[in-house]
Amino acid sequence: MKLLYILGHPVAHSLSPAMQNAALRALGLDYEYRIMPVSPEDLEKRINELKDLSVAGFNVTIPHKIAVLPLLDELDETASVVGAVNTVVNSGSHLRGYNTDSPASTRVLREAYGDLAGCRVVILGAGGAARAVASGLAPCAEWIIVLARDEAKAESLARDVMGRTGVEIRGGDIGGAGKILSSADILVNATPVGMSPHWGVSPIEADILHPGLLVFDLVYNPERTQLLRDAESAGARTIGGITMLVYQGTEAFRLWTGREAPEALMMRAARNALGGVVA
Repeated sequence: MKLLYILGHPVAHSLSPAMQNAALRALGLDYEYRIMPVSPEDLEKRINELKDLSVAGFNVTIPHKIAVLPLLDELDETASVVGAVNTVVNSGSHLRGYNTDSPASTRVLREAYGDLAGCRVVILGAGGAARAVASGLAPCAEWIIVLARDEAKAESLARDVMGRTGVEIRGGDIGGAGKILSSADILVNATPVGMSPHWGVSPIEADILHPGLLVFDLVYNPERTQLLRDAESAGARTIGGITMLVYQGTEAFRLWTGREAPEALMMRAARNALGGVVA
């Protein structure tokens, strides 16, 4: 049996085991996907242990998507451009990092928004997920503004992505969101704010949301976060994070197994694993 893992801190809430194991069973593959809680101080030790030949690969989630970079042997081009990794393939103890978040987020937005050329985007957060979204949108956006509580981190992300793409990208404090959102087309929450069990919390004030805005929350548990509820009340369109979870997961599945993933089945398994939590 080949083993697959998801590394994070915390990680018990993840829906990835449910959807990945459902896909592996459906295709009759002798793999098992497991949760591995890993604290930041133990990350290097765990990565070295995962070079074991029984391990086919693993996912990386909060807070390790950037910290894992120097612990890998090689980066795929997309992961290198993004500067964050969420999927790793183990080939003979050689760990190659990929970023499947970036194409997944762009696909979700294109399906909901349409042609993304010239779109104006505000991204909340400056971690690995924010880097993935910004890098995916940079080739088509008019401008992207990254807002985070750590303004220096937001500005660093903006400089990194702008240096690779040339699109106008600025960083700032999340407290300034109200002045910027009025001219934005898309708002993306790439922070964990609002994740279960903190259902009633939003990363921004409800009164700065407006009709015509598309609000994409990467949080998928609960499926309807407080931010999405506030956006709906304001007349904005909304997208939850579960679709992106599945899209990035199907690409990871292909990288690990060489097989095309049963996407619809993975979506059903992820929704079922939420257990009806829509708070």
